[in-house]
Amino acid sequence: MPPTLASLVHHSALKLTVRAGEERLDAPVRWAHASELADPVPYMEGGELLLITALKLDAEDPDAMRRYVKRLAGAGVVGLGFAVGVHYPDIPRALVDAATDADLPLIEVPRRTPFLAISKAVSAAIAAEQYRAVTAGFAAQRELTKQALSDGPEGLLLALAGQVDGWAALYDASGAVVAAAPEWANRRAARVTADVERLRERPAPASSVVAGAEDRVELHSLGTGRRPRAALAVGTASTLGTAERYAVHSAIALLTLTTERSRSLHAAEQRIGAAVLRMLLAGEPDHARTVAGELYGSLLDAPFRLVVAQVASASAARVRAGAEENGEGDARPGTASAAVLAAVADASGNGDPLAGLVDVVEAAAARSGEALLVVPYGERLVLLVVDGGAGVRACAEYAAALEAGRVTAGRDTSPSGEEGELVMGLSAPAGPIAAATAYKQAEQALSVARRRGRALVEHEELAAGSVLPLLADDAVRAFADGLLRALHEHDATGRGDLVASLRAWLSRHGQWDAAAADLGVHRHTLRYRMRRVEEILGRSLDDPDVRMELWLSLKATSTNSD
Repeated sequence: MPPTLASLVHHSALKLTVRAGEERLDAPVRWAHASELADPVPYMEGGELLLITALKLDAEDPDAMRRYVKRLAGAGVVGLGFAVGVHYPDIPRALVDAATDADLPLIEVPRRTPFLAISKAVSAAIAAEQYRAVTAGFAAQRELTKQALSDGPEGLLLALAGQVDGWAALYDASGAVVAAAPEWANRRAARVTADVERLRERPAPASSVVAGAEDRVELHSLGTGRRPRAALAVGTASTLGTAERYAVHSAIALLTLTTERSRSLHAAEQRIGAAVLRMLLAGEPDHARTVAGELYGSLLDAPFRLVVAQVASASAARVRAGAEENGEGDARPGTASAAVLAAVADASGNGDPLAGLVDVVEAAAARSGEALLVVPYGERLVLLVVDGGAGVRACAEYAAALEAGRVTAGRDTSPSGEEGELVMGLSAPAGPIAAATAYKQAEQALSVARRRGRALVEHEELAAGSVLPLLADDAVRAFADGLLRALHEHDATGRGDLVASLRAWLSRHGQWDAAAADLGVHRHTLRYRMRRVEEILGRSLDDPDVRMELWLSLKATSTNSD
């Protein structure tokens, strides 16, 4: 506690006497200052004990004293010390009454007590308080370090909450609560998630204060890079004192060390991950498991999925309009949380959607305690994630956020063609032996995602639904138009409906009577038309490949006309 007027009054060596304002002696004293100016207010900062002898004051004038005391109280002066026996044998009644009316503590200083003694007493008390704060800060630092080493961030948060007599919470890079202490603090920590997300938009280190009805919350970003990797929230009933501030700063340093891996360590892990991936793709799962060790070994013990992500050319965005018209773009991979939406917006602003994906997936995997392998692979990013785990869900959420952003911005999000959009392909569940197959599946899904303008396509989707949407490709349509052009030209002259007859005959698998009935003509008429089709095209309808090409061409042109 800093020195107060009460502690000075109770100081046995000073012999001070209270003459007014007894109810406000608990006010802390920031400094003791002597001034004989008629108006010392311009030189006050607030919190001072002002010491006077009334050398230049008419201390017996009630009006003058009321104005003088009012100015002092308005400037934040916490008390007025009057030395008796210098210019006045006692404190004038006008000053006592003015101080009483303003509720400003008025303290009588005996002649034998110099002002310097009071200043020294205040200075010594402040120094002692600062020493106690520093000592307590070092003790808090030792305790926080001990808890961090023994119990990790959770133990550190619990110790910090005790040090500040409040609560503390740790947030990951996406703004989600990772841990909070005490246990009841989880709900309060969740209330400031939006403020944490806004803090992430500022370069690290950054901090802010959120004043609520229940407490005062300080937010601090964690990390040494431009992008914060985590955030710390500290909630208390009032402003932090010096010792509590030391504890918070120590917690920030320790949490930064635990959440911010060094670049060299991160690069080394990436090299190990790249080696593991190359061995898996080369069909050497045993060697891959040996190299993975404890770092990635658990990831290879259960079914996993491969995710291949790439920033596609902006032309893929323009495919979206045509794809959605044919029913391809309606699917959405899921619903994105507010934290993931914020991560996508941040990544879009920084022009690095791959980094945004890594942040979201790493945060999700860390929260669930899952292993995760992230490997830059040329212009692509390859992720090995636990099947059905948080990493897969994070990819789906990130894709949903991308889709939502594209819909909000409009179909063609990159009309200039200079910017790209993130697309992802997700393999089916696989094990180490089938890693190469899983990678090929993810590549195939990635290719379809790029062609369809989708943010994420799972390999299972490729075998589901219909093959007809694939016919929307311009090259397929051009082939179909060329193959059927002669038939359309024949029909345009009014010499027979060969295209409709061919469609009916193929749809009935070459059954003459059924196809003729559909057309409302005699079967001999249909036979004649099919011979004309063969003559015009120069191809035999007995060839199954020809029938397949004609049927797909009819479907492609039908899709185009629809």
